[in-house]
Amino acid sequence: MMSWQPDWAQKWAIYSPKKIAVKEHETGRTLTYSQLHCSSAQLAAYFQQIAGLQKGDRVAVLAEFCLEYITAFSTAQKTGVILVPLNYRLAAAEIEYLLNDSQPSLILVEDKFRHLLPELAQPVVRLEDLDRLLLAYENLETYTSVEIQEEDPVFILYTSGTTGFPKGALYTHKMLFWNSINTAISLIINTESRTLNVMPPFHTGGWNVLITPFLHHGAYVCLLKKLDPAVALELLQSERCTLFMGVPTILQMMAREAAFEQARFPEMLYLIVGGEPMPLPLIEQWHQKQVPVRQGYGMTEVGPNLTSLHQDDAIRKKGSIGRPNFYVQIQLVDQEGKIQPPGGTPGELWLRGPMVMPGYWNNEKGTQAAFSEDGKWFKTGDELYQDEEGYLYVVDRIKNMYKSGGENIYPAEIERILLQFPRVLEAAVVGIPDEKWGEVGRAFVVDAPEQPVDLEALKAFCQDKLAKFKVPKHFERLEALPKTDSGKINRQFLKKWQP
Repeated sequence: MMSWQPDWAQKWAIYSPKKIAVKEHETGRTLTYSQLHCSSAQLAAYFQQIAGLQKGDRVAVLAEFCLEYITAFSTAQKTGVILVPLNYRLAAAEIEYLLNDSQPSLILVEDKFRHLLPELAQPVVRLEDLDRLLLAYENLETYTSVEIQEEDPVFILYTSGTTGFPKGALYTHKMLFWNSINTAISLIINTESRTLNVMPPFHTGGWNVLITPFLHHGAYVCLLKKLDPAVALELLQSERCTLFMGVPTILQMMAREAAFEQARFPEMLYLIVGGEPMPLPLIEQWHQKQVPVRQGYGMTEVGPNLTSLHQDDAIRKKGSIGRPNFYVQIQLVDQEGKIQPPGGTPGELWLRGPMVMPGYWNNEKGTQAAFSEDGKWFKTGDELYQDEEGYLYVVDRIKNMYKSGGENIYPAEIERILLQFPRVLEAAVVGIPDEKWGEVGRAFVVDAPEQPVDLEALKAFCQDKLAKFKVPKHFERLEALPKTDSGKINRQFLKKWQP
């Protein structure tokens, strides 16, 4: 294992000290690369000398993207602390689970999300107080340089699991570097690159599709805390963005804005699309604006930037996620363990390369299940096929996950909550097509005929226990759940079910 030198802000503070690294649209605040390095060095000294943090300690963050969040990332590169981004869309009980699992030594919180935190033994620092706090300790000695190994984590990124409980993917400094290299080879990223970020910080997509590769290359990022399609459309133009990442739902909302007809994007090289396939009419809408579309595939545990469909093939290879990025190795493995060649039958996508996580936090069983028996390949759980030209297509999700507005949703997590409701005997959740969100959840419950469950009360119960985007849109009552010959829930039947 080699030592690593991941302090990007320190390097760019030398090369481009006055260049703006990041801007908050709502406040207009900015950080140059020199300011980013200095503020993260101050925070590093505070972490070490006041908070008593050491390499490997976790720092949980419950906030929208802001300058302080980017500073905390740079501080993690300096000190070896591990950032744990928390999803502010979760219910308080879900956040409590993540805190109990990650055991952070310090929590940074945006004041408007403070109510989501339980009573804690760990110290809590409001992000709004951070500047004042660092000013009070401005006479601190400089932070102590820490030797960081390539396999040391920089993030624990939680992803919902098929067991119904989230799993924390260990995202390392090595993954951070190689994801940036893969991304820059596939796309065009350099010191002149500019982007607008509308993705949230609790997803790998928010951090690692564009923000961290941009910071690595000394580029410029404008942060939009909350998605407003009209504002985003204007900023893509006024900020002279060269790249933009969004899920199809976001791009559809922007294309429906009245201002889209007159919008011009002379510096936009292309859109990067992930989360779900982009409809052909929407691709053509953006192409008419001279904005090519790049579709791809990614995962929290790997990359995330794994494949890319070149913009010239966006229509010719409609539905494809493209070909593997430069330092990504793949193989498709069928149920008998045979590797499928291009043009062969579908198989599970297995991945190997320097962008693969070492495992899940505190979850050896989950880690072992995620890798091949020899430990060399990460098993995605997604079934794909490859055409004769080497282009990949997703056939189906082997897991029962569905995507709503680009969010990964796992039925087991919702079903666990449904079964906690009085008189619910059985429960199943499937994703069904939805014009706005791509897919939404439909919940099926079996109850006792003599004491039927109030479905509206059940929905309210879910709203109290789950993040809003996880609550099924539809609730149905069945006398019994359909089962396969092996006794498993027949989810394909439920997907086609009609009242």
